[in-house]
Amino acid sequence: MERFIAFDIGDKRIGIAVSDPFNTYALPSETYFRKGFANDIAALADIVKQKGATAVVCGLPVNFDGTEAVQTVKTRNFINALKAEINLPVYCEDERFTTIMAHQTLISEGMRREKRKNCVDALAAANILDGFLDKLRKGDKK
Repeated sequence: MERFIAFDIGDKRIGIAVSDPFNTYALPSETYFRKGFANDIAALADIVKQKGATAVVCGLPVNFDGTEAVQTVKTRNFINALKAEINLPVYCEDERFTTIMAHQTLISEGMRREKRKNCVDALAAANILDGFLDKLRKGDKK
């Protein structure tokens, strides 16, 4: 049985989400606060192992029109380093609007700004993974 883990990779934080045992939906897990490129790669590889993931889904930031941005290149470099470290399948998923959706969800629940910063990235990662799992169910991925 496959188990997916998703990362919403930012410059300061990385949101983490995992799939449920049946790959039906995504569960926000935690937010990792970045500590330097090499340390981040090692820490995420360790988290992948701890969670028992068999595949990784990474959010890929693109402009609203779908073209690549500076952040896209930075994220691809990070993903390539992670791929080399974990030796598992890694999929990229369009992450447009996932952080906005996460903020809106937390605001609608009345969460204050200071607290949102600690969990918005994990919720964004869950949105990324939900999109991937939905496509997987429809046969659009892999």
